[in-house]
Amino acid sequence: MFFQIYGNTAGWQLFGWLLVFVGLILVNELARRTKQGGIFCFLILPAGLTVYFVAVAVGAAMGADWALNNPTYLHMNSWFHYAKLYAATVGCIGFMMLKYKWGIGKTHWFKAFPFVIVAINILIAVGSDFESGVRGAMALAETGSRWWLSSENVWVYGGWWNWVNGIAGILNILCMTGWWGIYSSKKQQDMLWPDMTFLYIIAYDLWNFEYTYNNLPTHAWYCGLALLLAPTFANALWNKGGWIQNRANTLALWCMFAQVFPGFQDNSVFTTLPVLYVDGVMDASTHPTAANPTMQGVIAVAALAANVIVLAIIIKRALEQKKNPYTNEIFTDLKDFRLAMARAEEQ
Repeated sequence: MFFQIYGNTAGWQLFGWLLVFVGLILVNELARRTKQGGIFCFLILPAGLTVYFVAVAVGAAMGADWALNNPTYLHMNSWFHYAKLYAATVGCIGFMMLKYKWGIGKTHWFKAFPFVIVAINILIAVGSDFESGVRGAMALAETGSRWWLSSENVWVYGGWWNWVNGIAGILNILCMTGWWGIYSSKKQQDMLWPDMTFLYIIAYDLWNFEYTYNNLPTHAWYCGLALLLAPTFANALWNKGGWIQNRANTLALWCMFAQVFPGFQDNSVFTTLPVLYVDGVMDASTHPTAANPTMQGVIAVAALAANVIVLAIIIKRALEQKKNPYTNEIFTDLKDFRLAMARAEEQ
C-alpha cells in the first residue's frame, strides 16, 4: 500500500527494516543507560563526524576527486540533513544536562528546553515541506509536471499534501503541553516528560511519517517507519515518559549513520521505494513519466486530522481544568502520565 516490497529483494528489504528497527532500539539503550554511552554517542562521535564533514566540504570546494565522489557529498548534501542532525544532537545533549543535572540543567527555566528544541526540529521539517510544495508548483508551471530534482539527485513530487502536512506540523507544536513538567528518572537513565502521552505521540508519528514520505521518499521506509516506531515501541513497553528522549537519541544516531553510509538506503538490496514511483525506479538522469501520490494525500489528511483532534482535546481539558496547558500538566489522570511519574525522581 505504501512501499514497493516485492520480487527478489523483498526479503532483503524486510530484513533491512528489522536491522534498523532493532539496531536503533539497542543503540538507544546504550546511549540512555550510562553517562559514558551518552557522552560517546552525542559528544565524541558528532565531534569526529564534524571533522569528516568539514574535510569533505573543503575537499569538494577544492575540486578533489575523493571528495567530489564521496557518498556523503553526492547523496546527503542538502541543508535539511545537516540541520536535522545537529538540531537532534543538541537536543540529546540538552536532555542529558536535564537528567544528570549538569550546569544549567539544574535550573527551573531550562526545563523549557525540550519544548524549544523539539519545536525547532519540527519547524525545520515544516520549512522543508513548504519548500517541496513551492518547488512542485514551480515545476508544474514550467514543465507541466510536479516532479522536481533535489540537490541530492532525488525526484520529489510536490503538491497540496506538503502544505496540509506543514500545517499539521505547526499544530503539532501547539500539542506539546506541560513545558516545565520535565523530570529525571530515579536511576537518572531518562529525562521524562509525562504530559507527552500517547495522544501526542500518535499525532507526531503521523505528521513526521508523512514528512519523510513527501520529502525523503527514497529513505522513508527507514527514516520514516523504522525510525519512528523504535522510540514509540520503547515508550509503550518499558520507558514510559521517555519517548522524546528516545526520539532524539534515535534520530541523531540514525542521521549520523545515514550521512556516512547513504548507500544503505540509496543503492543496495535494502533500497525501498514508495508507491509514488509508478515505474518502480528512481533514476536521477531520467525524468519520471508517472506518479501515484494517492497515499501522500491520504496520510497528509490523516496527520492534519490527528493533530486537530489532539489540539481540540487539549483545549477542552484546559478549559475544564481552568489551566494554561503549556505552563501546567493537563493529562495527569491518564495511565501514561501516572506510569511515567512513578519512574520520576522526587522533586
